Amino acid sequence: MKEDKVKKIVREGYAKVAKSEGCGCSPAVSKNIGYSEKELKAVPEGADLGLGCGNPVALASLKEGETVLDLGSGGGLDCFLAARKVGEKGKVIGVDMTAEMLDKARENCRKSKLKNVEFRLGEIENLPVADNSVDVIISNCVINLSPNKKRVFEEAHRVLKPGGRLMISDIVLLRPLPEAVMKSVRAYIGCVSGAVMKDEYLALIKEAGFGKAKIVEETRFPIDFIVDDPTTKTIMKESNISAKSARGFADSVASIKVQGVKVK
Repeated sequence: MKEDKVKKIVREGYAKVAKSEGCGCSPAVSKNIGYSEKELKAVPEGADLGLGCGNPVALASLKEGETVLDLGSGGGLDCFLAARKVGEKGKVIGVDMTAEMLDKARENCRKSKLKNVEFRLGEIENLPVADNSVDVIISNCVINLSPNKKRVFEEAHRVLKPGGRLMISDIVLLRPLPEAVMKSVRAYIGCVSGAVMKDEYLALIKEAGFGKAKIVEETRFPIDFIVDDPTTKTIMKESNISAKSARGFADSVASIKVQGVKVK
């Protein structure tokens, strides 16, 4: 699919999520991918939209006073968790390309009463952030949706200060998916068909200029969570994929946490 079409698909999909009543997610899913009950209770209701595949804040080793940038901030879950770690002297910036999602995040921010968080409208391929201005970049199951991942990592490198850190949770492939799934519009919204092979993902980070780039954690999403997901069920129906086959390709998808450092 062409880049503009992919962005339109993703934007429309997440606009619908933002407008929906409640998050539509199960706390069990968020806990399973790395969020503690304490963390989930500490954020405003509606911040957890069940769209992540990990908890990047947990491994980012955030320090008081740092500036953090969240690529594809959604309802603001990771921004609010990061804001408490960097404290009043720190700052957290969330960037999202969906106006409806930005409205939801800003409303959640008002509920949280946090003064060190702001949300900006923009694309992660063209960040509305100054050069060398950020200490840490986090992202949660968003870069896989970009049709130009190379550009995303180049932009991340641009805005980070020398020595700045990258900590990402994302979806990658361990083996190629069926062609019907890769071409599915709904699979893009479900974070599946936009994913690339694990080695390619890591290579793109290194090519952007990051040193010490490595996968620090790799897990499989529980297959039942994937197969029972409403988006996955729709993909299966549209593509004539049986539950047995779906369980097979679900096993092709991994959740990873990746880190890197801007060395110059």
